[in-house]
Amino acid sequence: MTYAITQNCCTDATCVAVCPVNCIHPTPDEPEFGSTDMLYIDPRSCIDCGACADACPVDAVLPADGLTGPQQEFAAVNEAYFRDRRPSATDGGPNFHAWGEPRFERSLPSDFAPIRVAVVGTGPAGMYAAEDLLLHTNAEVTLVDRLPVAGGLVRYGVAPDHPGTKRIGDTFARFHSHPRARLHLGVEVGRDVTTEELAAHHHAVVYAVGASADRRLGIPGEDLPGSVPATTFVSWYNAHPDVPADAVAPAGERVVVVGTGNVALDIARILVSDPDALAGTDIADHALAALRAAPVREVVLLGRRGPEDAAYTRSELRALHHLDGVDLVVDDHDPRIGAAVDAAGPAGKAALVEDVTRVPVDWSRPPAPGRRIVFRFHSSPLEILGEEAVRAVRVTGPDTERSIPAGMVIRAVGHRGAPLAGLPFDEATGTVPHEAGRVAGRPGIYVVGWIKRGPSGGIGANRTCAAETVGTLIADAVAGALPEPAYPPKAFRRLLGRRASGGVVDARGLAAIDRAERARGRRDGRPRVKLATVEELLATARRPRWAPRP
Repeated sequence: MTYAITQNCCTDATCVAVCPVNCIHPTPDEPEFGSTDMLYIDPRSCIDCGACADACPVDAVLPADGLTGPQQEFAAVNEAYFRDRRPSATDGGPNFHAWGEPRFERSLPSDFAPIRVAVVGTGPAGMYAAEDLLLHTNAEVTLVDRLPVAGGLVRYGVAPDHPGTKRIGDTFARFHSHPRARLHLGVEVGRDVTTEELAAHHHAVVYAVGASADRRLGIPGEDLPGSVPATTFVSWYNAHPDVPADAVAPAGERVVVVGTGNVALDIARILVSDPDALAGTDIADHALAALRAAPVREVVLLGRRGPEDAAYTRSELRALHHLDGVDLVVDDHDPRIGAAVDAAGPAGKAALVEDVTRVPVDWSRPPAPGRRIVFRFHSSPLEILGEEAVRAVRVTGPDTERSIPAGMVIRAVGHRGAPLAGLPFDEATGTVPHEAGRVAGRPGIYVVGWIKRGPSGGIGANRTCAAETVGTLIADAVAGALPEPAYPPKAFRRLLGRRASGGVVDARGLAAIDRAERARGRRDGRPRVKLATVEELLATARRPRWAPRP
C-alpha cells in the first residue's frame, strides 16, 4: 500500500520534511515548487510509513487503496506526475530520489538575546511567521489583528464546503497560547496604535496584512446594485463582520462570475450547491437562508483567455465534476476552444474540460432546466447593463458582441493590497517594497504574504514566504541591525488597554469564542456556527466560562 495526496493539499511542504525516503515532490528546493497545483507522492518509492499523513495539517494524505468517491482518482493523479520523471536509483534501496547536500541556513549564536517581534495579521502568512519564530528562536511574539477573532483567510476566505483545508487553522491555533506569544485581537494599526508606536515597543514588526481590496474591471455599470466584488461575496458567506447580512442578495436565475480562478469556482459551486448540503458546513446562517430562497440555477464563468490558460487548479475543477445534480457546460461559441481542447495532451490544462459537454449556448433563452455551471472562454465583459440593478452583461465574442441576461454579476478578477499608514507602498503592484521581506529604508520592519509578493499562491505558499522573511529578520538581529525597543515588554499591553476602542481579545477570549461557536454548531449538527458581528464576538470573548450560553 502507498499513500496519495488528495485535493485538500495546501502545498506547505510539511510532509516533505518528514518523509524518510524523499518520495514527495516537488520539494521547496526544486524549480517546480510553487508552480504545481499540489504535491505528489511517488508510489514507486513510498514505503507506507505514514509519516506524511501524520504531519499533514489539512488531512490531505491518505492510503491510496482506501480512497473512496471523488478522491479515488487522486491515486492516478499522484502516479501520473512521476510518469515522465524517472530519476535513477541511488543505492539500490527503496529511495529512488537523490538527496541534496544537507544545509543549515540558520545559525544563531549561543548568546543570542531574546527579541520582541510583533506580527500584524493572524492569517496563514502571519501565523507561519509566528510559528517559525517561536519554534526556531527564543523570540517573544506579539500577535495583533484588527478583528476580534484570529484566522484571516483560513476563517474568512476558505469556502465552507472545504472543511479539510480549514483544518490548518488548528495547527496555527496551537501558537495562540504559546508561552512566548501574546495575542491582541481587535486592535487596528493606524486606529488604536500607530506604526511608529508599534515599532517603538518591539525590536521588529512583521506585517502580514494581506490584500484585502478587490481589482476593478474598469467598465461601465460596474457599480450597479447587484454587481459585487468576489471579496465581498466570499466574506458574506463566511460571516465576516465587515460584511453585513444584507450586503449580498443573490437575484435572478443566472449569475455571471467574471474570472476562472479558484475563487470564481468556489463562488459558482456555492451558488449552485444544494442548500441542504451546505447546511452541514460552517456557512453563515444569513447566507444559507438567502441561498435557500434564491432562484439561481445557472452560473456563467467568463474567461478572457482559453481553457488552456484558465486560472483554476486541476483539483478545484475536478471537484465541480462531482457536484450532485449540477451539469458542466462549455459554451462552444469560439472555434479556438474546441481546437485547444482537442489538441491538449494529458497534462494540458485544456484537457480538464475534455469530457465536459461543448455546445453553443443560446443566451436569448432562460437557463436550461436544472442547475449548471457554464464556462465561456475567450470572452471579456465590456459593460454591465441595467438602470436600477444589474440585468445583463455585454461581452465579447469571436465575431460580435452579445449580451448575457443576468440578475447578478460577481467580479472575481483578483485581490489587491491596500496602503498602510507609515509604510511605503507600490501602487503598481499593490505591495510594500522590500528586500527578501525587509522593508526598504525601515530598520526592523518586515512584510510577509500577499502584501509582500502580491495576491498569488495559496495557503502553503506562505510557509516558504515566511521562512524567507524570518530568515532576513534573524540575520538582521544577529548583525545587530534591529533597533532597541523604547519601552519595557508590558508597556504595550498597557498602551492597548488605554487605546483599543472596543476592548482587546486575548487567547482566553479567543478560546471562549471558539467554544461558543462549536457549541452552537453541535446543536445543529454543524462544525460550528460563526458569530457574525464584532459586537457578538466581543461579548462572547468577555463572557465568563461559567455563564450560560446564548
